[in-house]
Amino acid sequence: MSLITEKTTIPHLLRNVVDKIHPAERTFLKRKVNDIWEEISYQKTLDNADAASSYFLEMGIKKGDRLGFILENCPEYVFFDQGLQQLGAINTSIYPTLTEHEIEYIINDSGIKILLVGTHFLLKKIIKIANNCPSLIRIVANFDDYHKIIDKANLNAGVISFNELLNEGFATVEKNKEAITIARDTVVPTDLSALIYTSGTTGTPKGVMLSHSNFVENVKVCLEQIPVIDKNDLFLSFLPLSHVFERTATYHVCCTVGCQIAFAQSLELLASNMGEVKPTVMSCVPRLLEKIHDKAIKGGTAAGGMKAKIFLWALEVGQAHRMVLEAGKTPGLLLSLKQNIAEKLVFSKIKEKTGGRLKFMISGGAALPKNVGEFFGNLGIKILEGFGLTETSPVMSVTEYHRQVYGTVGRVIPGIEVGIQDVESKEFVTIQTHNTFKEDNTSEEGEICVRGHCVMQGYWNKPLETASVIDTDGWFHTGDIGRFYKGNLQITDRLKNMLVNAFGKNIYPTPVENTYLKSPKIESVFLIGDKKEYVTAIITPARETMQETFNLANNFFEQADVFIEDEAINKWIEDDIKRFSNELAKFERIKNFKIKRNPFSIEEGEMTPTMKAKRKVIEKKYADAIEDMYLEKADMD
Repeated sequence: MSLITEKTTIPHLLRNVVDKIHPAERTFLKRKVNDIWEEISYQKTLDNADAASSYFLEMGIKKGDRLGFILENCPEYVFFDQGLQQLGAINTSIYPTLTEHEIEYIINDSGIKILLVGTHFLLKKIIKIANNCPSLIRIVANFDDYHKIIDKANLNAGVISFNELLNEGFATVEKNKEAITIARDTVVPTDLSALIYTSGTTGTPKGVMLSHSNFVENVKVCLEQIPVIDKNDLFLSFLPLSHVFERTATYHVCCTVGCQIAFAQSLELLASNMGEVKPTVMSCVPRLLEKIHDKAIKGGTAAGGMKAKIFLWALEVGQAHRMVLEAGKTPGLLLSLKQNIAEKLVFSKIKEKTGGRLKFMISGGAALPKNVGEFFGNLGIKILEGFGLTETSPVMSVTEYHRQVYGTVGRVIPGIEVGIQDVESKEFVTIQTHNTFKEDNTSEEGEICVRGHCVMQGYWNKPLETASVIDTDGWFHTGDIGRFYKGNLQITDRLKNMLVNAFGKNIYPTPVENTYLKSPKIESVFLIGDKKEYVTAIITPARETMQETFNLANNFFEQADVFIEDEAINKWIEDDIKRFSNELAKFERIKNFKIKRNPFSIEEGEMTPTMKAKRKVIEKKYADAIEDMYLEKADMD
């Protein structure tokens, strides 16, 4: 029975766990400190949250005020958030990778009063802009030695450490206990819980207003769709909590069900942390899965000979076994025997590197290439895909645990409507709900629209922008193109990404790029071709593979030339471009390309914090190189 009711808000979730699921002394959070995984109980989490609330009250914080975060995932994020949520204040998280100008804009647009800052580097950033932010009254450093950074700074806002905040809060918590309880009881589901600023591939960031109800309902129906998550699960958290996906799919889910959260040290240490923590569930992005896929394929085949033959044989057995199960049948005795051998010789060794206990991984943030999903399915590692936006809290659809359709993002969640609207006529091709699901339902393509409990309240201080995406009938227009396939939602591309060539042919970059990304030589593909006679691309090679193939030193990637002109490397990439082009229509095939020495980056302004390419920025920045591709005689058919 769900502990969520129509009156449940974010502050209720952890208290439900302590009241109905786990004793207060049970471990809730884990983090690694000096080679030891520190364990933090529910009781300590709630006590620290109350201390934070007490401090906020002493600072004059009231319901509706915005408090900010700019830090990596850690227990302090949870303490600070729980403390403000129970006062009815609003969590306003800022991506640590944003520029000073962007951070200043968000602080001023939202009116952040207290800001939690994660590192020395980030505090130096904040010091440069703090006096330009009149609403900011207190900066909280998540480390104790902040004095050496601020000593010479003449700041209008006060600065303290998070430990000092807790100490001051504990000193007044008894006095404020009743006020905290009253504040918590006056928070209602329609109140704002968070402002999450869209990263924006173009234009100014917009603050997405999400209510307690948006989050709580999203968690509730996702748990109905994936009922295998239980109170004994352990999530390893590494995606940023400043993004809505990790906040809902890990943090809020764990607060609801009573799962534990272990915070990864960094992306670089993620692999070792997986082995140490042995998670049962993880939220992830497709690029991580693609890297695991590429590394496993390379490791299994690089040696050649019998080892490679056994590896490839095991994958074939795994595929056959998976397809029998997906057809709802029971594998025969011989296939089961082969599967057991493949598991022992190959699959178990790959799973061991993830900790060996994974029930499933949830992939979101971008489309997962179909072949990568199938690869993990062949290994017996279940990947559930979800789809949504910041504006939809975020989940609109997610794969059911017992029903996998690779290349789709799952079944519509309960309680909402998802429509496919024809891009030209604006008529709805189909409108589907959770209850109208049919396995044989396949629709025409169009813009994906959604209506229901997951849709945001709007953009902060931007009524015109809100009206441009939420129509008078309550439909939120996602800007994504897709269709229903075998009852599941399938994403084709972004509406704004669509290229229309000189002959009027529509080209959706994502499926074309994913075709070429099957090559182990290619890290990323950026497709170009709008209003052009043919398609070209800027390609980033798989660095490690290229280094090994051509025996390149690290300083090769430090050279000033943006693009690699080496003839042998270009031929090496061209061979795979030609090979995979056969899977595409002629007008979709890459006819010329440039090889970029290093990947597009957030620091260079080419990527958003959620790792989406800023198309207009890239096309403008590399306009000369793009023009060169069309001046050259090119044909790769």
